[in-house]
Amino acid sequence: MRQIDIFDTTLRDGEQSAGINLNTAEKMEIARQLERFGATVIEAGFPASSPGDFEAVQRIANTVKNSTVTGLARAMKSDIDTSWEALKGGQQPHLHVFLATSSIHMEHKLMKSPDQVVDIAVEAVKYAKKFFPLVQWSAEDAFRSDPAFLVRIINQVIKAGATTINIPDTVGYATPQEYGALFKFLKENVTGIERVKLSAHCHNDLGMAVANSIAAIENGADQVEGTINGIGERAGNAALEEIAVALHIRKDIYGLETGVNLQEIKRTSQLVSQLTGVVIQPNKAVVGKNAFAHESGIHQDGMLKNRETYEIITPELIGETTAPLALGKHSGRHAFKDRAVSMGFELSDAQLNEAFAEFKKLADRKKEITEDDLFVLFTGKQIKHSEADIYELTNVQVQYGTSNVPTATVAANVPSGENIVVATTGAGSVEAIFNALELLVKGQVNILDYRVTSIGKGRDALGEAVVNLRFNGETFTGRDISQDVLEASAKAYLNAINRKLVKDQVKVLETVSQ
Repeated sequence: MRQIDIFDTTLRDGEQSAGINLNTAEKMEIARQLERFGATVIEAGFPASSPGDFEAVQRIANTVKNSTVTGLARAMKSDIDTSWEALKGGQQPHLHVFLATSSIHMEHKLMKSPDQVVDIAVEAVKYAKKFFPLVQWSAEDAFRSDPAFLVRIINQVIKAGATTINIPDTVGYATPQEYGALFKFLKENVTGIERVKLSAHCHNDLGMAVANSIAAIENGADQVEGTINGIGERAGNAALEEIAVALHIRKDIYGLETGVNLQEIKRTSQLVSQLTGVVIQPNKAVVGKNAFAHESGIHQDGMLKNRETYEIITPELIGETTAPLALGKHSGRHAFKDRAVSMGFELSDAQLNEAFAEFKKLADRKKEITEDDLFVLFTGKQIKHSEADIYELTNVQVQYGTSNVPTATVAANVPSGENIVVATTGAGSVEAIFNALELLVKGQVNILDYRVTSIGKGRDALGEAVVNLRFNGETFTGRDISQDVLEASAKAYLNAINRKLVKDQVKVLETVSQ
């Protein structure tokens, strides 16, 4: 069967979503899971954009062995040089260099003539080929570009040595028929197109990213680009798990293979959702919590008689387990370790010991430990930050009554090493906590978004808090879990503050080293 390569850009295009900021440890964990998922190419970031992105791309390139690791670069020698330093330790160094080709971008953003754009693209590819055996060139806003100009510039970058040509629908404007027709046109008119891989990159502004990607495949695309859960700028990117499952279920129509390990879809989706803080909508195809729920009596009756009456995708296909959980407060360390391994986690002895101690505490408080509880517990230990928390919550207490003003008292260890206690009021319990924490961190804090969701079911379920805030002019997202949602909220707030301060420390170290 014809093979379609999967180019995952969760860590680059996906992380550009508003409110997402992943640290290096979190990016590493997602990259390892994308490797298990079976991504052909993992776009680990934009090395020239920041020291943090450079470090993450470099570590991922040096770690991942079964997927090709790439980084994004503008058509500039400095970007290409920086990318080479980050990616040269990879198994097969790969660069993704881009340049806009639509009239509106060339005129208003680049302020270059078409001839100048062709020259810049060619020089960038030639320079990149001095270092990288694999060079992907992208025509930013390709769908809104003049087709004849696309043929001209692609002819030249292929001559210059590009090995993959990417044709993005950057603003999500295309329809499937139009986008497929563009690929057919390029296949028929570009000289040397048979020597390169043709790639599709679709955004979801009109809700057609997956359909457009499949239309491109039908018309000659050898690779599709997208993200897990469809995250990305604006309305997001094509959801890779949807493409992979669609091509598998309708193999009778498409006759294609992707190399994706479908059993890893659920875990990959969960991990990306948890670490980015982006909740998966319940009715989302393939991975939404309602994707296999059947409410209608007629549907339920049919399901009891034959699952195929209303279920074209089984939960087992994507790694969704319905097996009963046998772990409880009397479970031993060996059974706990076996469960971690069976769920795909690789924990050191120290991490396992910490996770087991927390599991025992949780088992004493909860009637039932769910798979979701364990997933959060194991994930937290696997990506435990190497940096110590700058601010660490030691106590939070709230006085609340419907007729009284809510008052919060917060105690935390602060950078000076002291344990500081502050108290203040608010219109509600959460606002009182946030007001107290703002006094503690001594900075200008604006809450942009805040939400609490339950992990698992029941009144004793864990609560996960996600806080998106602006601290001294920069936006960060923090998250934490606890059975007490107020405690989780306070910890999530400080997690966001700590991310900001750790980033500042990295900047200082970078300046000193220079």
